[in-house]
Amino acid sequence: MNFEEKVWEKVLIARHSKRPTAKVLIDYIVDDFIELHGDRYYRDDLCMISGIGLLGDMPITVISQEKGETTRDKIQYNFGMPHPEGYRKALRLMKQAEKFNRPILFIIDTPGAYPGKGAEERGQARAIAYNLAEMIDLKVPLISVVLGEGGSGGALGIGVTDEIWMFENSIYSILSPEGFASILYKNAAYAQMAASRMRLTSEDLLSFNIIDKIIPEFNGGLHIEFEKSFSLLKKDLISKYKSLLALDANNLITNRYNKYRKIGVYEES
Repeated sequence: MNFEEKVWEKVLIARHSKRPTAKVLIDYIVDDFIELHGDRYYRDDLCMISGIGLLGDMPITVISQEKGETTRDKIQYNFGMPHPEGYRKALRLMKQAEKFNRPILFIIDTPGAYPGKGAEERGQARAIAYNLAEMIDLKVPLISVVLGEGGSGGALGIGVTDEIWMFENSIYSILSPEGFASILYKNAAYAQMAASRMRLTSEDLLSFNIIDKIIPEFNGGLHIEFEKSFSLLKKDLISKYKSLLALDANNLITNRYNKYRKIGVYEES
């Protein structure tokens, strides 16, 4: 298997129909989870499952993107593509978490924010941009975990965090390989070739210092065995949140700001 084929295999694993969704991850690592609904402006976006619960004995807020498991679920959750009200609901819960000094866990799994006419009319781009601006100054620890796909601004809208972690076979990129191929090569059929050039794998992003940690997958991927990976994630999250909670809020914000200022900076060796 050549490099291009290996990268495409990761894309296919990240999108596998049996790959656990955010709901499965929440059920496994968060106790006593209570889902909270609505953005207080328009409606509840079912795709953005958000609420409060316990990570071990630590109260946390969870904000996640749900793709759905069955065909009926996928339609209900809009295939993991949030509307603007989803991002506004997420921000409402971020502010609530800050008020009560709760760490926040973000679970990213989306091909991108929903690009429909209604979403654009209701301010999709503004909702995402507003989240980016607000998240950089939140005074509580933030960790985002890419579960499957992390696509475009749809992922970034809940992705400005102190630490970015990825599961081994997840992908994180500016847009889908199909979209990239359509723009660059004028043909979505070149998606496999595009994927190998996008540097969207967890190994690529860790080497660029864009992400901070890779959660290993076992026996071929989360669609085959997820329990061991999820257990490791839970253990590491508890440890990292404790260290982040020990920081002064000003230091937390400064470190977060500096993290994002350094992304994309080229340093000649």
